[in-house]
Amino acid sequence: MLSNKHIQELELVMEFEKVEECFKEVSSWIENVGRKRLKETVNLDESLEMLLQAQKQFKEFDLVASEYCRRGQEALKKMDRWEDFSSVDVHSYRVKLQAYKDQLEEFCNHLDETRHRVCETVRLYEFFDKVRQAICCTEENVKS
Repeated sequence: MLSNKHIQELELVMEFEKVEECFKEVSSWIENVGRKRLKETVNLDESLEMLLQAQKQFKEFDLVASEYCRRGQEALKKMDRWEDFSSVDVHSYRVKLQAYKDQLEEFCNHLDETRHRVCETVRLYEFFDKVRQAICCTEENVKS
């Protein structure tokens, strides 16, 4: 039984090394591109026209970012079996796996929050723009 367990652990280590390339690629993109782009989306206090342009740019980024999140989550699913192993031999791999999981989860949550904030900000600006137009029309009617 002990021998079988060690063989399973070796198989997991080999599988981890295959999947780790995907983790590294996703992690690198998050660090070098994703987080920087999310930080650029922080200030949304422009005119409606500028905000709509920022929303368009964010949607393009969101498509790419969502694909990286999906790829990272698929890679993590392949490694679900790690939770069954508590051996010291696989501990360092579990630590790496947890770090990738934490990074991916944090980024995907931040992406979701930003997506929601951009959408809500656009809706709010559009509402205020309609109110402003209604006030202008009302003022013109009163002057006539």
